[in-house]
Amino acid sequence: MNPDVQRERQSFTSYEYKEINVKEEQASFYLDCYENFGWKQDGNFPPQNKGDSVVLKLKRNRKIVNKVELTRLQRHFEADIQDIVSLENSKTSLATILALVIGILGTGFMAGSVFAVTAEPPIIWLCILLAIPAFAGWILPYFVYKKVKEEKTKKITPYIEEKYDEIYEICEKGHSLL
Repeated sequence: MNPDVQRERQSFTSYEYKEINVKEEQASFYLDCYENFGWKQDGNFPPQNKGDSVVLKLKRNRKIVNKVELTRLQRHFEADIQDIVSLENSKTSLATILALVIGILGTGFMAGSVFAVTAEPPIIWLCILLAIPAFAGWILPYFVYKKVKEEKTKKITPYIEEKYDEIYEICEKGHSLL
């Protein structure tokens, strides 16, 4: 049979489209999860790298069965993903703030030390006295950052794992509706 005639006999399918930006290391995870809600990667547009992220273009049949329930599950999935991103970011936020504050305080002490030595007449004892916490303020942030991040990671990791388990359950429900 002629391929053009065959193409005409195929039924028309309308699609809805979605574009998402994800980190490159998470692209496979997102593709696998979105497939459970009826989305497929658009073959006409391969994933495009933009720095450390990837743009994924997906499509889904507009007349998919259980579309309302799949959309609800998809929104729940996306909310859980946002929770995971927030939790991941919170691992380093407090550590960064503390390290910056300590570093800025150290810099303030160093400025005081410099002003003490450049004063007329130079106050060497004050310069030395202020230089000690200044150098400590420049050395400590690294260790404070590592320690606070490690403690926060231990505290938050169970919550992240719980969210991933919830995502897998949502994907399982979505897959059963297809």
